[in-house]
Amino acid sequence: MARLIRVGENLNVMSRTLGPAMKARDPEPIREMARRQAEKKVDLMDVNIGPARKEGPELLPWLVETIQGAADLRLSLDTVNMEAMEAGIGACARPPLINSVSLQSSRFEKGIEMAVRTGADCIALLWSDQGMPRDANERAMHLVDFMQKAGEMGLPMERVWVDPIVTPVSVDTNQLVACLEFLAMVGEIAPGARTICGLSNVSNGVPDSLRPWLNRTFLVMLMHRGLASAIVDAFDDDITEIAAGGKANIVKLVGEMMEGRAPDMASLDGEETRYAKTVRVLTGESLYSDSWLDI
Repeated sequence: MARLIRVGENLNVMSRTLGPAMKARDPEPIREMARRQAEKKVDLMDVNIGPARKEGPELLPWLVETIQGAADLRLSLDTVNMEAMEAGIGACARPPLINSVSLQSSRFEKGIEMAVRTGADCIALLWSDQGMPRDANERAMHLVDFMQKAGEMGLPMERVWVDPIVTPVSVDTNQLVACLEFLAMVGEIAPGARTICGLSNVSNGVPDSLRPWLNRTFLVMLMHRGLASAIVDAFDDDITEIAAGGKANIVKLVGEMMEGRAPDMASLDGEETRYAKTVRVLTGESLYSDSWLDI
């Protein structure tokens, strides 16, 4: 598998320390997190301010300037506030990644026009006015629609990063299977486009001690289907190793399971057993419960 592009997820308004620092415009916690992620050699850094309805246009450029003073990394700007996005892009030293542009009529044209005008790349989030796609085929239909409209507005495929939509395993494993099926289609529908996902979404709502097993296993599964990049925890060293092409035994095991070859569980070591059990949960072969690793 090719090396994965890692986008650090850790600079987030939901953080107990960074959220208050953003509100107070306290730069040092922001700089420290930027430096720490840079030390982990992420390729980009996601800057998530949430909706930021009131202060977004002032907050995001301040964050961009603060981060750029501490780390020389390309940024992914993460907000649904288009005024904040515009201001944030204007503060960037190099064209950022817009996270994200959906097919919703209230966001699509504004987002694509901004990307074309500023030279930014954008994440194609395949939500429409009708909501989330139900399966792989609806994702494919939405992607065709997105690429056609974006191309007509002047945005080339090479500047689009396609999000297959990762959802929590505890909600519906059918959506995770659809995500994997769709990934295999992207190269034919949008040659030249990259793929990206918010990896940690898969473990939302799961006890903290179990989340890494879901995140790491699903990353291997996604990479097996051709995922090019992911927004990930910069401080999970196993994810870093997997992204760099490591853990060959785990990659082989997971890949074989995805191709329908069941392993001899008695022959696996402890780590391999945890990955194998987690694959079964993520594909819906086993029902999800908080005790899946112990069964």
